[in-house]
Amino acid sequence: MALFTLLALSQGAGKDLGPFKVEGGLTLWTWVVFLTLFFVLKKFAWPAILKSAEEREQTIQRQLSEAERLNAEAKTLLLQQEKAMAEARSSAQSLLAEAKSQSERERTAAVEKTKAEQEEMLARARREIGAERERAIADLRLEAVDLSLAAASRLVGQRLDSESDRNLVTGYLASLETKN
Repeated sequence: MALFTLLALSQGAGKDLGPFKVEGGLTLWTWVVFLTLFFVLKKFAWPAILKSAEEREQTIQRQLSEAERLNAEAKTLLLQQEKAMAEARSSAQSLLAEAKSQSERERTAAVEKTKAEQEEMLARARREIGAERERAIADLRLEAVDLSLAAASRLVGQRLDSESDRNLVTGYLASLETKN
């Protein structure tokens, strides 16, 4: 730049140099430099720049199409996952319902078993009470027979203990029971 300034000062040492004054020689050399630079850039730089831009555009286009493909795959996988989750929820709900019904069946069976055991225990207790009652009645009969015989022997004055006397009193007590 300093060289151009010196060259301009030496050529027009006394001339008026203003910003709006047109120099023919400077304009000619400016056009020569511009056209030379234009042709050099057109021949060497622009093909490389255009080639790089086209490669970049193709790379971006490939990446966009790959991204679209991956997005479609992701959407498909998401739908499959949502479907699998829905199936898993449904399966879990059915398992819970089945477990609940099984639990209810087992509880019902346990209650029925307990009721049956209680009824069996009650029936056994009734049988035992009945048997005990019968034994008590039989013991009372024997006591009554012995007391009757003792009372009769005092009345008669002798001791009655033969088997026929016992049968007579037992028969009499049995006839009293049938009347009641």
